[in-house]
Amino acid sequence: MQDEPLDCLIIGGGPAGLTAAIYLARFRRRFELLDGGASRAACIPRSHNHAGFPDGIRGPELLERMAAQARRYGARIGRGTVASLSRGPDGGFTAMAGDRRIEARTILLATGVIDREPELPDVPDAVRRGLVRYCPICDGYEITGQKIGVLGRGSGGLQEAIFMKTYTDDITLLSLGQPMKLSEQEREQARDARIALVEEPIGSILVENGRIRSLTLRSGACHSFDALYSCLGMEARSGLAAGLGTRLDASGCVVTDRHQRSSTPGLLAAGDIAQSLDQISVAMGQAAIAATTIHNMLRGHPVPEEN
Repeated sequence: MQDEPLDCLIIGGGPAGLTAAIYLARFRRRFELLDGGASRAACIPRSHNHAGFPDGIRGPELLERMAAQARRYGARIGRGTVASLSRGPDGGFTAMAGDRRIEARTILLATGVIDREPELPDVPDAVRRGLVRYCPICDGYEITGQKIGVLGRGSGGLQEAIFMKTYTDDITLLSLGQPMKLSEQEREQARDARIALVEEPIGSILVENGRIRSLTLRSGACHSFDALYSCLGMEARSGLAAGLGTRLDASGCVVTDRHQRSSTPGLLAAGDIAQSLDQISVAMGQAAIAATTIHNMLRGHPVPEEN
């Protein structure tokens, strides 16, 4: 057991957690980062909209660079999964990670979210190769003028497909055999936008030369696409926050104020787990705010309350 509590335990080693580690290390705080090894950023084949990398950067390389920068200032970064969080009568936290018991005065939750994966063969490999993508904001520009299949249904799927019209006119919305769940008005909206709707299940996929050469439906009909975008939603990794009774939004993300504080005193959140636009740059900005808030709280500097 520790001699004294950490100033902060960072849970999650994606862009948000690692940015916070850089800041807290430079604030000379006593903290530790525990990473479960499941950051969505690690699956990014190459990001072209992250400022400072005009030729793009691979997700794993970005994480490695950030971790090395944090360690340069003395950050302790370890692999581990926190199974439970509890609060003591003094307002501090106890985290259990395997057989380790970690005491911390504050917690920064940077656990992110999990994409709901489409029922397609070898999805992880397809994501790494850029054949199945999740974020048109991140990389829609790279598919300008190409033939795109959007995997989704309902209003969310349709709006994602319409957003893709920013980049290409050749879009098909595929519901993977599930009901499309669109109102007649929404179907008319799809027709006006020239978005094809396909509700049949997918039977097989043929990939050749880095392109989805053919996608065969159960009926035998074939389609070809340059890339598929999945918009089936996400699951927030917010179980630790929920266990503390922390306020969550309808999607399960942690509700925070402008200082990244949650409804649980001492628990802050940054990155995709917090209510926000799911972007690396946003996660890093939130982490900078959260780390600075933590430093100010611990040094006794009053942090303004929300109106």
